[in-house]
Amino acid sequence: MILVGDRDLWLGTGPDRAAGPSLSLTMSPCPVKKSVTRMMKMTIFNAVAKDYDQWYATQMGSFVDAVETACAFELFTPERGQSILDVGCGTGNFSVKLAERGAFVTGIDVSEEMLEIARGKSGDLPITFKHMDLYQLEFQDNTFDAVFSMAAFEFVKEPERALSELFRVLKPGGKLLIGTIHLDSPWGRLYTSEPFQKDTVFKHAALKTLEEMAAYYPDCLVRTRECLFTPPEAAENLLKTDSETHYQAINRGGFICLLWEKPLEKPLG
Repeated sequence: MILVGDRDLWLGTGPDRAAGPSLSLTMSPCPVKKSVTRMMKMTIFNAVAKDYDQWYATQMGSFVDAVETACAFELFTPERGQSILDVGCGTGNFSVKLAERGAFVTGIDVSEEMLEIARGKSGDLPITFKHMDLYQLEFQDNTFDAVFSMAAFEFVKEPERALSELFRVLKPGGKLLIGTIHLDSPWGRLYTSEPFQKDTVFKHAALKTLEEMAAYYPDCLVRTRECLFTPPEAAENLLKTDSETHYQAINRGGFICLLWEKPLEKPLG
């Protein structure tokens, strides 16, 4: 997630319609419509690429990033040598964290501008960045040990189709972790407020509640977790670990992580 400027823009991710479908692929939309939609997304995120990391340089941004990262790794910590796909990797911040833990990472994103920034961060780490469409992953079935997507699903308009594709490239027994902004929270209300819907990329977002997200593939769902109970209006001198404990009694978490596991033998679909 990001805020660009003075808490003016926060990029994240979240799906459309909750259900409990099978893992079979759905029909592709009209090619012309799909092409236009993809071009629009590229334009949107290319436009903010240069400012993306400004959010992490702020005290609030650093706090939020630490809280969300801890939440994700409490659900699933990658093992050294695992092959991991980072979906919607943006400027590569989470890809770097995965690689620093010993994983071999492939990061994909629709924005070539963001990928260029990401490539500049990877150094000697085992990361490959690719420009790729989430709905048409250029990987064979059962390729990755794990799939992560942090703060990208807010802008996925066909979550059922997207999740099906992610499960396809995941090895049997592999883990799929999605982290996304929680609609039912102070942060969710901020990003669905009129100013954000009018003047930021969040007019293209579709945030979901934890309950709606958990309704996707419930038979494969292992665990869920909320974090970021500290509201966006909190004073910066209160941004400490214990502030999460304090606000947890008051608020729902502003960010949610969900962990699914691909069955070892049971057919998907």
